[in-house]
Amino acid sequence: MTTTTDGATPAAAPAARRVLAQAAFEARMILRNGEQVLVAVVIPVLALVGLVRAPFIEIETGGDARIDLLAPGVLALAVMTASFTSQAIATAFDRRNGVLRLLATTPLGRGGLLAGKVLGVLAVEAVQVVLIAAAALVLGWRPDPVGAVLALVGLVLGTAAFTALALLVAGTLRAEAVLALANLLLLVLALGGGVILPADRLPGPFATLAAWLPSGALGDVMRGALLDGTLPLLPVLVLVGWTAGLGALAARLFRWH
Repeated sequence: MTTTTDGATPAAAPAARRVLAQAAFEARMILRNGEQVLVAVVIPVLALVGLVRAPFIEIETGGDARIDLLAPGVLALAVMTASFTSQAIATAFDRRNGVLRLLATTPLGRGGLLAGKVLGVLAVEAVQVVLIAAAALVLGWRPDPVGAVLALVGLVLGTAAFTALALLVAGTLRAEAVLALANLLLLVLALGGGVILPADRLPGPFATLAAWLPSGALGDVMRGALLDGTLPLLPVLVLVGWTAGLGALAARLFRWH
């Protein structure tokens, strides 16, 4: 045990400082990992450029500029990569390697550890938004100024829903299974989950199903905010419902070791 020069045991740092330190550590671990940066930033930016510039890809924009329709969806996709895919994989391997159990016994505690993870995700998302928005502006994006503020509501709601999903799978499945499932689910939701394109422009049953998925709801909130300057009520309620359900399951089923 570490002691001071006079033999006394040093007191733990204040709770807020412990959580912020953990959040900074979580963010650095993601941003220093080349694979995570590829998934969280590079792929969304490449997807945005490809979908906007590729003339052979036909997209029904409903009269909107292609970049104005696609940029909100790509931002929503970025939220999913940081709050779900990256967080699920990192947490699952921390759990397998005993890191979660070790940190839970420190003054940080389980609550502080989870709070640090959420704040770390938000920090990574701030970096994502800046880089993706900069790329979109270069491509001619002109978002609704009022909607930019409302979009923050969508980012927070989407982060809550997908972080709850990440903790649910990371706390109940083997790390190797989480690695495969997280990447597969991200791909499926990106292609057919209504996140990049509105649900009503997807083929067949996807058009009905996607709007009720957290991915479709997040995409609709972001498009409503950044295209129209509004906060659509139904997608907001869908995200809140998913967050409540997934959060309750994660709280009940999450295993720390």
